[in-house]
Amino acid sequence: MNRQNLTVLTEFILMGITNRPELQAPFFGLFLIIYTVSVVGNLGMIILTKVDSRLQTPMYFFLRHLAFIDLGYSSAVAPKMLVNFVADQNTIPYNWCAAQLAFFILFIISELFILSAMAYDRYVAICNPLLYTIVMSQRVCWVLVAIPYVYSACLSLITTIKIFMASFCGHNVIRHFYCDNLPLLTLLCSSTRDIELIILIFSAFNLISSLLIVLVSYVLILMAILRMNSAEGRHKAFSTCGSHLTVVVVLYATLFFMYVQPKSSHSFDTDKIASAFYTLIIPMLNPMIYSLRNKEVKGALHRIWKNLHILPM
Repeated sequence: MNRQNLTVLTEFILMGITNRPELQAPFFGLFLIIYTVSVVGNLGMIILTKVDSRLQTPMYFFLRHLAFIDLGYSSAVAPKMLVNFVADQNTIPYNWCAAQLAFFILFIISELFILSAMAYDRYVAICNPLLYTIVMSQRVCWVLVAIPYVYSACLSLITTIKIFMASFCGHNVIRHFYCDNLPLLTLLCSSTRDIELIILIFSAFNLISSLLIVLVSYVLILMAILRMNSAEGRHKAFSTCGSHLTVVVVLYATLFFMYVQPKSSHSFDTDKIASAFYTLIIPMLNPMIYSLRNKEVKGALHRIWKNLHILPM
């Protein structure tokens, strides 16, 4: 490629979820409601697990970080997407695009390993209840959270720098509603083989290694549950794991569909639907799944509501 054919880009154009004008307003309303519910739910979960004295356990410590991560990656995508529904030009500055990609990768990878840490926490709670407070000490919990954040930040920087240090051909139309790595690769003039290989290897490693931790934890949990004599004990153990398993299955299935396949196999229209699901729907559903079916969280909400009514006007 000759140097004169290369263009210094200052912005990108996001094609959005749909190019049909009659769907812009309905989609804006729908995704505004979804994002609002997501923000309220995840912020509420963060505050609730921080202020309620009965929720100061490792399980809720991880749940608080999961809510923070869900809030993070949905907020990296949703505000700009909502603006583009009502704006005349769906543009995003070059640096904002790089920042959006970096934050999204940071949060989505962190989510995988936080879910793995939550699975390990459930394994210790059910299989070794007498040692639970010793094994899952505050220091161990912070290590299990800090490692995913640091690892995700490093991988996010590597991927983002690798893409944005490459040469763009001058085409600046991204066939997506946010700056994701796969649509950006189609705009590069230079060879994308190295970047594709990095994305494929690390995506497969992140998904498989974190999922393996979850599967091993739950196999051991299932074996422990089947050995229980009490039907009530088995029901309680299943109920504490059911919410986590639901979130894991939905998220991992979507991510495997999105990232562990060659670029040539991708349909960007299909990818946009899958992306909308895990960037907006899942962060909205997670607080509902973990709270509405959880007696301790509902109890904490009831106590706060009761205290608010006791306060003098």
